Amino acid sequence: MEITIEKLIYGGEGLAHHDGSTVFVPFVLPAERISAALVEQKKKFIRARVERLLEPSPERATARCPHFGVCGGCDYQHIPYDAQLKFKTEILRETLRRIGRIEWPGEITAHASPPWGYRNRAQWKVRPLGEEGAGATGIGYFRANSTALCAVEDCSILSPLLLKTLLALRDAAAAGAFSRELREIEAFAGAGDSKLLVTATFAGFPPRAQELVEKFRATLPEIESLLFHDPTRERMELDGPGFVECEAAGSTYRVGHFSFFQVNRFLADEFVRQVVDSEDEGRLALDLFAGVGLFSVPLAKRFARVVAVEANPAAARDLETNTSGRVARSGRVIEVRAADVEQFLQKMKEKPDLVLLDPPRAGLTPGTVKHLARIAPARITYVSCDPPTLARDLAAFVKSGYDISGVHLFDLFPQTFHMEAVVGLRRRP
Repeated sequence: MEITIEKLIYGGEGLAHHDGSTVFVPFVLPAERISAALVEQKKKFIRARVERLLEPSPERATARCPHFGVCGGCDYQHIPYDAQLKFKTEILRETLRRIGRIEWPGEITAHASPPWGYRNRAQWKVRPLGEEGAGATGIGYFRANSTALCAVEDCSILSPLLLKTLLALRDAAAAGAFSRELREIEAFAGAGDSKLLVTATFAGFPPRAQELVEKFRATLPEIESLLFHDPTRERMELDGPGFVECEAAGSTYRVGHFSFFQVNRFLADEFVRQVVDSEDEGRLALDLFAGVGLFSVPLAKRFARVVAVEANPAAARDLETNTSGRVARSGRVIEVRAADVEQFLQKMKEKPDLVLLDPPRAGLTPGTVKHLARIAPARITYVSCDPPTLARDLAAFVKSGYDISGVHLFDLFPQTFHMEAVVGLRRRP
């Protein structure tokens, strides 16, 4: 079918229409005329792929990565970076309107990142190559919309240390250095892109684990901490302290193997300062879904009391460490609650000046929204990595008596459709 792309939508695809059906196509630009081949047909929509570019957009660029279009990691390498930022801003605004019925007339302030070499965390799949797994071992990412391995020789969005790590692991895997049970390697680069936190996941714990530890450390001398994990038996063995240190906005954080930290090494400072520095000083702030305390620590410089809530046990341990030593120095109190956010709010009776929300991709539960409406904080700051769930939750807050005061888009994930949004809410008088 020949179709004209009307616009880009959240998820990395372009949208078009053909014979009464909506058509979704990846790796396109608005106004491009293409010949598309059918991939999947449902009652109300069609998924297709580009067969030929009949009228390419003048904005179309040549992808930097040789694996682009096969590897499932990047969506936008065919789009110049300035245009990526423009399209993401339009997608965020339209998603708020379409899902949340939110007509935001103000500016969406976009915060750009260097477009390459930004990622400080990567997850690589490890699989045998060749038919029936008879060949050497490969390392890379899953192919787009697949669980088949795309073995890679380059990845331009990785930090220099992570790219060096990937190439060293690729050579070691090809030489047969690793156990055949190895399924995934996650690497996280700490402060200064100098030390590594490495988690290796196995389908069956390796029989000679110490020998394998030595192979990993010989291959990757930058390893600070190495964890072997077999989720089938919930068995783990640790070699090292269990964490690396990271920095953001003048503070240092401990980040463990199963904790989360922002993946863009260039925007972390600006991100934290935008979320926290725009706040007035106050009596009480709640940091919900606090993680390792990325926002809790700077909030304590502005609020007499900060309550940080985190349900993930590993992250809560890091949160406790990252906040406990700062109380005496700042004279402010950070209270850590290792608890489910909705259950915590159910018992909350105080009215905070500020609630900071940084939920996972699924957004907030209806119960969480209900309890926040009940305690009625003067201000809410919502940090979101998923525009559709953000739009849904913002609609509920607007209905509960809040107005949006500002919208920021942080491009923490260049070359992909992903984005981070920061939305300010103020309670109506």
